[in-house]
Amino acid sequence: MDKKILLAVNGTLMRGLKLNGNMIEAGAEFVKKAKTEKYYRCWSIEDDHPAMIKTVENGAEIELEVWAVPPEGLSSILLKEPAGLCIGKVKLNDGSEVLGVLGEPWTVVGQKEITQYGGWRKYIASK
Repeated sequence: MDKKILLAVNGTLMRGLKLNGNMIEAGAEFVKKAKTEKYYRCWSIEDDHPAMIKTVENGAEIELEVWAVPPEGLSSILLKEPAGLCIGKVKLNDGSEVLGVLGEPWTVVGQKEITQYGGWRKYIASK
């Protein structure tokens, strides 16, 4: 049996949101709610999904979920993600580091920054 990979998700892959089925289909299991360290910024991409990028200043802790994903499921999740999202390392506020969904810098150009909300759920709840 393969060991599962921890994956931090900060948008529509989270429980109850529109792409969460992609996590379930991949055999992923919810582990915990968490927050990033304070060096991340987040944007709304056409109010469809977020994109989170690590920065060296003006960041905040962003709420996310950590899931345990079978290695073979990781590629299926990534292939179904919108263009401009990728997998990279994410540092959590407890000092641990996991893989996570991040945005490529070009994705956020001209988009609405939502860092001040602290996460996608709080942003969509404010609308």
